[in-house]
Amino acid sequence: MRVAVVGAGWAGLAAAVAATSAGHAVTVFEAARQFGGRARRLHVEHEGRSLDLDNGQHILIGAYSQTLACMRTVGIDPAQVLRRVPLVLQFPDGSGVSLPDVHAPWNVAIGILSARGWRWGEKLAFLREAARWRLRGFTCDPRWTVAQLCARVPERAMQDLVEPLCVAALNVPASRASASVFLRVLRDALFMPGGNGWAASDLLLPAADLGRLFPDAAASWLRAHGAKVLEGMRVQALQRTGEAWLVDGEPFDAVLLAASPTEAARLVEASGLAPQWAKQAAGLMHEPIATVYTHGGPSLPQPMLALRTGPAQFVFDRSQLGGPAGVLAWVTSASEGSAAELEAQVLAQAAALGWEVQALRTVVEKRATFACTPGVVRPPAAIAPGLVACGDYVDGPYPSTLEGAVRSALAAVGALTPATRTAA
Repeated sequence: MRVAVVGAGWAGLAAAVAATSAGHAVTVFEAARQFGGRARRLHVEHEGRSLDLDNGQHILIGAYSQTLACMRTVGIDPAQVLRRVPLVLQFPDGSGVSLPDVHAPWNVAIGILSARGWRWGEKLAFLREAARWRLRGFTCDPRWTVAQLCARVPERAMQDLVEPLCVAALNVPASRASASVFLRVLRDALFMPGGNGWAASDLLLPAADLGRLFPDAAASWLRAHGAKVLEGMRVQALQRTGEAWLVDGEPFDAVLLAASPTEAARLVEASGLAPQWAKQAAGLMHEPIATVYTHGGPSLPQPMLALRTGPAQFVFDRSQLGGPAGVLAWVTSASEGSAAELEAQVLAQAAALGWEVQALRTVVEKRATFACTPGVVRPPAAIAPGLVACGDYVDGPYPSTLEGAVRSALAAVGALTPATRTAA
């Protein structure tokens, strides 16, 4: 089949690789001059040097099986570009939770029982609650927030474990985050076996810029395997005619729509074929994520530290992740305020920790993720015959993550059959 892929973020590139591997003739349309979407390389000039940073700090985990498989398909060895660290949520004062390098679920039990700064009653209370979640199959009332789910969890466990995990996975604070999605993430990340020598809960921290992790190699692989990859080409219109789809007048048998939800809604609405789908996609609420890069900071005891006092919830030592010495990345999920305001707040946060740093670059991704709140209605993958959406916002079990994007892409390609283009 002739397949058009609109968008070359991680979902679009994964879809294009899978479709090409399946024998389809693929053309990728990307509006930007750079691949990777919201997980891409960022060039920064500093003191006469060009630094390769990222448009936002990302984390992968061992449970991202499909993302890791896609990386291997295009010739990237995850072990060479990702630094594996057993899950650790350590704070600057040394307190926190660190899982040992043993099989699940024993790593969780041992990690909680050895948590620094927790009283024994708090440890046992959290383990009892986790056991209840497991006995219930990691399901709950879909109307609940994470805060409601964790009403019986001790405050220390909320501060040191639940809140950091919730913000890291769902990009929404526990008071607003979907409990049912959070439980699904906990199940797959903490209580499932991993693979390839990694535990599902392992942190896989990028030790190279995000372009080198997958987008650059995917684009090269696609071209080497006969696909067309067009950058700087924003699709203006989709039109259905007979059994073909026209993408700016060029005919295709099927279209995989891997653009952002707002861009996808624009194209679908203009096609006139699925107004309800366009309404759902356009109606999604979004959460911003800000990353403040600073230089002159200390070397951290871990590549990543959790933070209790805002605005940033995490700080990453880029020198331990293949980056330049002294560069820290401060990440604020569900951020509020302008870039200048956030930058000033982060500098004050660093000063409160006794760290003297200077601002290097602040990146605010205003529509970084959809708001994963209770009852959120995400648009389905199927839009119209021959037109399938993929992306981290499409209806599925995971929040807005790279793994969610990749899994939706593989599902979209799996839906490409001759019936796709002929169904009425």
